Amino acid sequence: MTVIVRHLRPEVRADAEAFHAVRRLAVPFLLSTPESVLHKLTHARADAHARLLVAEVDGEIVGTAETGLSVDSPEPGQGYLNVYVRPDRTGHGAGSLLVRTAEEQLAEHGATRVFVWVVDRPADRAFAERHGYRASRSAHFLRLDLTTAALPPLATPPPGVELRTGADFADDPRPLFALDAEATLDEPSDIGTEFDDYDAWLDSTWHHPLLDHALTSVALVDGVPAAFSAANTDGRTSYGSAMTGSARAFRGRGLAKLAKNDSLHRARAAGFTEAFTGNDTGNGPMLAINKWFGYEICATEVRHARTLL
Repeated sequence: MTVIVRHLRPEVRADAEAFHAVRRLAVPFLLSTPESVLHKLTHARADAHARLLVAEVDGEIVGTAETGLSVDSPEPGQGYLNVYVRPDRTGHGAGSLLVRTAEEQLAEHGATRVFVWVVDRPADRAFAERHGYRASRSAHFLRLDLTTAALPPLATPPPGVELRTGADFADDPRPLFALDAEATLDEPSDIGTEFDDYDAWLDSTWHHPLLDHALTSVALVDGVPAAFSAANTDGRTSYGSAMTGSARAFRGRGLAKLAKNDSLHRARAAGFTEAFTGNDTGNGPMLAINKWFGYEICATEVRHARTLL
């Protein structure tokens, strides 16, 4: 069998569809569509040097890699690399060739340290360790069956609090950018993230094809956005919580929970049958909120890192 690695061709629809199909088989708890695959590539900042690679075995795409520089990190030289191979097509060397090719490209663009997410299975972790990666933090993926879940009843917001949707900010989403940037600062991570480029946020987040503005819920306090729950969907059956958080001045008031409950109720009413979310294993408050909603852990990924010589 002949294995080759090449760049995904954005002008070829079949490439994006095959990339999506591999991701869906390897990590079904991560929402993806062919459109979201292409958006990630075509709307990345130029200095991120983002690349999507595919591995072919005898002409069939069996593996994928997503790689680039973490340009939202205040520390330069931080790269990312996530490799997935179809579960029924492992063992042909596709994963190793994807890793080697991606590392070479990252090194060319100044990466000195590379971070990868690895599904917490013995074979996957052994693969990462063979390639020089060492484990650090971990994150759970959680699933909620919206067809059977007993969601908490919708509550009347307290005085001064109003629930709106992301669609209500279509003319000026800048207040949501500020809220997202502040909440993200406190997300547990090996790589610090600072959002300071509004136009880049519009491209990468607000206009992302998975983001559903109508199902995104925002809690306002005296007219000021204080908490939100951003909703991603695949446009078919699956809903995902892209980010839930509160501004620091409004934490401890249950506003994030209020927003997320509102979004989940509207997702179920819109016909979505399953909900996914993800949390760092050290993020006790958010894990407790998701347990309160009825989410159950469906998978775990472990962050691994390697220093490039």
